[in-house]
Amino acid sequence: MRVVGGEARGQKLKGAVVPGVRPTTERVRAAIFNILQGGQLQQQKVLDLYAGTGSLGIEALSRGASWADFVERDRRQCQVIQSNLETTGFSASARVYCIDVNRSLAALTGPYELVLLDPPYRMLDLDEVLGRIGAAPGLVAGDGKVVAGHSKHLTLLPRYGFLSCVSHRRYGDNVVDFYVRENSL
Repeated sequence: MRVVGGEARGQKLKGAVVPGVRPTTERVRAAIFNILQGGQLQQQKVLDLYAGTGSLGIEALSRGASWADFVERDRRQCQVIQSNLETTGFSASARVYCIDVNRSLAALTGPYELVLLDPPYRMLDLDEVLGRIGAAPGLVAGDGKVVAGHSKHLTLLPRYGFLSCVSHRRYGDNVVDFYVRENSL
């Protein structure tokens, strides 16, 4: 697994060490960041939930984000993320939180211009997590985006609080939904 684009393009990343961790594929990461790009990541603060290997947040840092917070509950995977940050030279621009996502949403302070999440496909409460993100005041910036990866067998709602789905993309078994924060809500 490698960083797809930006400053750290081509750098190898360590993979999952815990069974059930499914890193976002290079193809899907490239698609996500091609859709988001257009200079939109410059100096942004990013939150990578269910971080696994950290590949999504590291991709954002490589493409110009100024800071990334990574949330992963498994300590061994947290060590992998930290190692990947050191390998790519981004450890001074990031923090890894070894905590459950639901607890992190109550503790982290934004605003984040970009929230990335690609949880395990077997997770059944993605709607609840998106609902918490969409209702959390100050977590997502006024013009922020939330990108949620999930199985093609799961259908997400078009709206979660102040978040509205603006794009739905399918890549084989993977689906990525793009939400934007609507300030008028």
